[in-house]
Amino acid sequence: MSSKNQPRPTSAERTAKAREQAKTIRDAQLKKEKRNSWLIRGGVLAAAVVIVVIIALIVIQTNKANEPVATTGPVPANTNVYGGIEFGKDGVLIPPTTTDASVDTGKLPAMPTAAPTAAFGLDGIGIKATDAGKPAQAVIYLDFMCPACNSFEKQYSEQLTTWQNDGTITLEYRPLNFLDRFSSGTNYSSRAAAATACVADTSPEKYKAFFDSLFTNQPAENSKGLDNATLKKLATEAGAADISSCLDNKTYRPYVANGSGLASAHGVNATPTVFIDGKQWKDGTLPDFVKGIVAAKK
Repeated sequence: MSSKNQPRPTSAERTAKAREQAKTIRDAQLKKEKRNSWLIRGGVLAAAVVIVVIIALIVIQTNKANEPVATTGPVPANTNVYGGIEFGKDGVLIPPTTTDASVDTGKLPAMPTAAPTAAFGLDGIGIKATDAGKPAQAVIYLDFMCPACNSFEKQYSEQLTTWQNDGTITLEYRPLNFLDRFSSGTNYSSRAAAATACVADTSPEKYKAFFDSLFTNQPAENSKGLDNATLKKLATEAGAADISSCLDNKTYRPYVANGSGLASAHGVNATPTVFIDGKQWKDGTLPDFVKGIVAAKK
């Protein structure tokens, strides 16, 4: 049949068809908008979940860093109970004279009731004069977040190494945790000192390289300091064995707390604090101080 013979739609039919087409278009648009709405909601929800997970990880890591440290713990191999590791001529490790295998911070001596002007009772922290003709004992208390300690190292490290290698002194470093309060709640000074204890235990020959790296990469005071992942990386780059489990398990945090407590109990209340042959350096240049002591020993 020819289309010419088909009856033309009435006005009402055309209106109804137009309404039906409009409804179809509107329904399709509503479905699209609803689908997009769910996609947006899903994306927002996914982003929110990611943010929550990130916040949770930060909280967990912060809480872990601030978990109470045990009062007892082992003493690292190659170190003494006072918190130090000692090197002699040509960088040879000097075996510790103390034989303590563990520490107990619950047994620390009483703290001074007033701020001392100088350290005292040095025999109690293994600091003393050596016999005539023997290298003078140099003991350096420091904190890896201490800017003055970094400046001291920059100024005197080369000279100290020269004296050590030519037999003028034995050189002992004792890292402290004094500046934990300036590391935004991460206990950086304790963590960095514990990291050096981990290296001393397994890779003493790499101790100084790691030690130097911590000052080269020293964080600012009142910052979070370097995280554990960075400390592990720097130790590895210094050639030390992996310290991951040692650092994460806080193996030597009691040891660091004990050494710091002993230092405080004997009047060491600032860093750097330097002793040469049982005498505390306070005034003048370090070379002049050492020369005077060495001359008197002859």
